[in-house]
Amino acid sequence: MPAHLVDGKRVAKQVEEEVAAAIIRLGFQPVLVVVRVGNDPASEIYVRNKARKAEELGLRGDERIFPETLSEPDLLAEIDRLNRDQTVDGILVQLPLPKHIDPHRVIDAIDPAKDVDGFHPQNVGRLHLGRPALTPCTPAGVIRLLDACDLQIEGKHAVVIGRSDIVGKPVAALLLQRNATVTICHSRTRDLAAVARKADIVVAAIGKPFFVTAEMVKGGAAVIDVGINRIDASQASLVAHDEIKSALLAKNGHALVGDVDFVRVREVAAWITPVPGGVGPMTIAMLMSNTVKAAEWRRR
Repeated sequence: MPAHLVDGKRVAKQVEEEVAAAIIRLGFQPVLVVVRVGNDPASEIYVRNKARKAEELGLRGDERIFPETLSEPDLLAEIDRLNRDQTVDGILVQLPLPKHIDPHRVIDAIDPAKDVDGFHPQNVGRLHLGRPALTPCTPAGVIRLLDACDLQIEGKHAVVIGRSDIVGKPVAALLLQRNATVTICHSRTRDLAAVARKADIVVAAIGKPFFVTAEMVKGGAAVIDVGINRIDASQASLVAHDEIKSALLAKNGHALVGDVDFVRVREVAAWITPVPGGVGPMTIAMLMSNTVKAAEWRRR
């Protein structure tokens, strides 16, 4: 029997309803400022979507757009102004930044209380210590999707494939907080397939299309696919087994696919997220949730 689809759009809608209700309880309109440097088309669309969703839910979304030539000191000065602005509850600097700007210095400059991306070292430290923190949005979304499955995380063996600071490590920390036994796999892991086959929960966040095959998944497992990979016509052979994605590829010249071989893994797993429509919608929803949380904590 094919795996149940974990619908990220539906779960994200639930989170958005919680955010809208929390804003009414707060009694004021939290403010999220998104800073973008340069004209990267993907970033432009993403920032616009964040601002639109903020307005839709009752937050005030503000965009600060700067030319790619903006210097690092000038960007740090802008962040300092936002830190000191008591009307601003959340600050998000859209990555990637131009090469002449050090992203670590920029992230470290954001007030941890306004760091709605959850990337500041103080928030990272609090997360790994199990203390209240603003949590990275995508990992928080992964946990909400697992909660949407008919699955108890506690006591389960979870394998996280990928050790990035943005997804792999924080999602492992969140799973540990929920009393899962967690294994982090990466490019140096020996016999990764054998390790993954033991997992009740597989979180794929390695950035390689169709990396997780059916042979790597235990029957009845929950598979959360964080990967978003853009494939062009030259890689059509990768999606030849999937008629839907092949048609999309033929029509648009490209397709978005995950790190999981969805069609084949779906025949083995009990729950699986699609790409697109799985983890993706959760990221913006959890960003809105973090903004409300930051506003509440700061004003309290």
